[in-house]
Amino acid sequence: MSERLTDEEFVRLFSAHQRPLFLYILPLVGSTSDADEVLQETSVIMWGKRHQFQPGTSFLAWARAIARLEVFRFRRRHRGRTFSAGGDLLEQIAEKSEQVCQQAEARQEALRECLKRLRPHDRRLIQLRYLPGASGDDVARQTGRPVNSVYQSLSRIRQKLADCIERRLAAGGDL
Repeated sequence: MSERLTDEEFVRLFSAHQRPLFLYILPLVGSTSDADEVLQETSVIMWGKRHQFQPGTSFLAWARAIARLEVFRFRRRHRGRTFSAGGDLLEQIAEKSEQVCQQAEARQEALRECLKRLRPHDRRLIQLRYLPGASGDDVARQTGRPVNSVYQSLSRIRQKLADCIERRLAAGGDL
């Protein structure tokens, strides 16, 4: 028997991916109100098919596949409206949007892995700096270090992360 998500796990995954899914739909329909409508329809269908999602696979890719079909249904239902993109162009936009989303997901996964590889002290500096509303000055006060020293360390760590991300992506994420 295949593993299934609980309803609560599904809702958590959907909530975490709702914004990226909306951003995938938006360029395919052209307006925020239409994107909201398509997202709502997509959500209903996803809920009905929630037991078909295979844990361990990409939730966002699964959601985008459903959304893509909903975009085409939406366009058929609203044929009389003026759309700036024809079917072929819409298909190209959908494919490009899918590529961009996959690249962003790969970069985020590489960043997570690269953060794990940082020395604990460096990881802590990054965590302190990227707390909501935090600044390098705040980190300097919290760590008792000179501001200039904190900024230099953060710059060095960011460069190290950028290099690590690029190496991981070039190697297909296998480093």
